[in-house]
Amino acid sequence: MNFQLSERIPKDNFYRKLKETLDLQFLYNDTRELYGKTGNPSIDPVVFFKLMLTGYLENITSDRRLMEHCSMRMDILYFLGYDIDEQLPWHSTISRTRQLYPGAAFESLFNKVFTLCVNKGMVSGHTQAMDSAPVKANASMESLELKRPFQSIERHFEAVDTENQEPVITAVPSTVGLITAPQHHLNRVKHVHDKLRQNPVGASGASHKKAQLFSNTTHYNPHDPDARISVKPGKARKLNYHCSMAVDTAQGVISHIQADFADGRDSQYLPAMTVQIQKRLKANELCMTELLADAGYSNGFNYEFLELRNITPWIPVFGKYKPEREWVTYDRKEDVFTCAMGKTIPFKGFDRSADGKPIKNYRASKRDCIPCVLKESCTPKSLFKRIFTTAYEDYYHRAYERQLSRRGKRMKQVRQSTVEPVFGSLVHHYGLSKINVLGKAAAHKVMLMAATCFNLKKYLKTFKRKLANSAAMDTMAHLTGALFTPSIAFTPNF
Repeated sequence: MNFQLSERIPKDNFYRKLKETLDLQFLYNDTRELYGKTGNPSIDPVVFFKLMLTGYLENITSDRRLMEHCSMRMDILYFLGYDIDEQLPWHSTISRTRQLYPGAAFESLFNKVFTLCVNKGMVSGHTQAMDSAPVKANASMESLELKRPFQSIERHFEAVDTENQEPVITAVPSTVGLITAPQHHLNRVKHVHDKLRQNPVGASGASHKKAQLFSNTTHYNPHDPDARISVKPGKARKLNYHCSMAVDTAQGVISHIQADFADGRDSQYLPAMTVQIQKRLKANELCMTELLADAGYSNGFNYEFLELRNITPWIPVFGKYKPEREWVTYDRKEDVFTCAMGKTIPFKGFDRSADGKPIKNYRASKRDCIPCVLKESCTPKSLFKRIFTTAYEDYYHRAYERQLSRRGKRMKQVRQSTVEPVFGSLVHHYGLSKINVLGKAAAHKVMLMAATCFNLKKYLKTFKRKLANSAAMDTMAHLTGALFTPSIAFTPNF
């Protein structure tokens, strides 16, 4: 009697439905250039991505443990296309193949699953919620090293000449591959260390104030140089990656995810993410009109960028923006300030702040300020009143009004209930509690696979629910039809 693995897998098994639903044949075209025509055959690209999907669906981040787990599950073997007595690929082959495949192949799979969700009506497209969170890198604060100072061209050639002339024992070590930092940053760290020599610093990951001596400017981890030091309030400093994500508010489908350096601000990633989201939605004949995000994404450039793309930014105002100022009132139509004594403070031109951001300069007249009775209270240190505002004043003002509106408060609740639970699911159930690979490019692949599995599982659940509802409606229609179907006519005999 022959053993048929397909007959042993229940009809409603998750991996059986996944095998019947997800067609991965397109991966052969995406990876064709990566395979040669000679030598030993490598792992099948469809098998590789099925193994990747299995790992994140089962919340397994170790390639070795994944192979052991797959070998003991008949439904997974059936999904992979292996018989029960066939040898699975080595775990080292999985690791090497992950490094070989470009991020575009992983994005292609993410787009495929996202399109399935769109075709099932799970994505509205018009409203997207954006957020970010740090994800632990595969590196330790205990292994941080001090960056080397920049070396001038002259000293570099001197070192090369020394290496060529002196014996190997006395040769100057090569600086190739070393990560550098400006000398004045290193001098500052050395000065602080000297002052605290008698009171040594504790563990690198401690929350003590002295742990702040370790910064991305002066230190790096040689095991994973792309990992960056970051900290959340009330938690220890760690080496992390920055996970940026957008979620469609219709049914919580992830529309975009990417890995960034953990020392960057949320606001700096918004423009590029918006472009990628719009590109993906446009490919599926959808259009984004509203974007929800927290105050970390707030700045004038982002407000302008979104409005110019006909996207309403529901982002709370954060930073130095002041809706009202003491001693003055602002006429937005005339673009002029008026002081408490009724004197105008007109716009004089644009300037730059210390960090290079554009600002607007308003300046009153000396004739009005010097004899004013309120001068000591209004502007005690200057001969005349000066006001600096952001060049994006109108954009900030509109964002501030949206923030205080009734709909703005409702949009905040929508954002919190949409994107924040998704992060929790990815961390606890889809292998994103820690990045087990090295480098930002590899971390991006990990995040793409976790998001793909999240969407895929949501798709199969929705698909199952719709089938169940359809079957229930058909049954109800059948029963209703049977109940009201007229029987054989009865003719009374009078």
